[in-house]
Amino acid sequence: MLHTRAAVVHRPGGPFVIEEVRLDDPRPGEVLVKMAGCGVCHTDIAARDGLFGSEFPAVFGHEGAGVVELVGAGVERVRPGDTVVLSFSSCGKCPQCKRGHPAHCTAFSSLNFGGSSRYSSPAMWDASGEPVAASFFGQSSFAGLALARERSVVVVDSQRGDDPAMLAPLGCGLQAGAGTVLNELKPEPGQTLAVFGAGTVGMGAVMAARLAGVDRIVAVDIVPARLETARQLGAWLTIDARADDISEQIRESAGLVDLMVETTGRSRILGQALKCLTPEGKLSMLAVSVDEASEYDFPVQEGQTVFDSIAGDSDPQEFIPYMIRQYGAGKFPFDTLVREYPFSEINRAVEDSLSGFAIKPLLRF
Repeated sequence: MLHTRAAVVHRPGGPFVIEEVRLDDPRPGEVLVKMAGCGVCHTDIAARDGLFGSEFPAVFGHEGAGVVELVGAGVERVRPGDTVVLSFSSCGKCPQCKRGHPAHCTAFSSLNFGGSSRYSSPAMWDASGEPVAASFFGQSSFAGLALARERSVVVVDSQRGDDPAMLAPLGCGLQAGAGTVLNELKPEPGQTLAVFGAGTVGMGAVMAARLAGVDRIVAVDIVPARLETARQLGAWLTIDARADDISEQIRESAGLVDLMVETTGRSRILGQALKCLTPEGKLSMLAVSVDEASEYDFPVQEGQTVFDSIAGDSDPQEFIPYMIRQYGAGKFPFDTLVREYPFSEINRAVEDSLSGFAIKPLLRF
């Protein structure tokens, strides 16, 4: 039995409370990771608020990074001492996983939102011995120690000398934004790409568009500081989304847009986006949730493609090392988005994320 401190949420919408919990030793196929850092993602906040039907009390967190301490029976790719980044879980056996599309795993929902170990039994308990829902995204990394499924664990090259904690945000938001551009939208020379919402996911899309050679990148947001950051990362045009004429501003400056990444989940923004999408344009939706009016309230022209993206259709075992290589080459400077917080200040990090003050909060352990 292992002991660690974790950020426990006791009721939907409640605060993160740092307290001692107990963990099992790694079971077959599991890896124990000592956390160096963990990103705070809007998916964690949505889960805290009960959006995914989680049981409570629960421990969330799904952008962890650290060093492996123990491995369970049958683990082959990971060894104690490995530096790792944690990402979403997948079964590895279904047709989608075998074709290299684990984000579309047939067991994605149960493996990532099931709230227990892969054996559907508790793996975490509070100090009084009551079970705590864990294994969020196969890891529950808002804790000093995390039990992760082997397929959630990506071994990275420790010889590079990267700070393990700084790599944590690559596990979800940045992977989703960059992945949908490079894996799904696949820009061609001369195309225009617009990003609605310049948070972590949107900034990942902006940086990936630059990697793909897109010259005309449009970034839309309501926070001036985020728009300035988007310009620094390569946005050609920035638009303040508080205006009523977003689509008119875009059409006046950029014309119709070929490719779009929508991360806000707000019907007003989606409606404005569709007004300036080309007749054969593609729009990727990456919001955790949408407001009362969904995308189905808007007519999509014949020839246009609007789709929900899951993790940018990325395979973490390949895409996370790719992002790290680009980061090392100075072409994916995601560290400019990071604002650090001690683990004890997780609630402040969440509030700063919701207010827009922090693009990517990073908790250090």
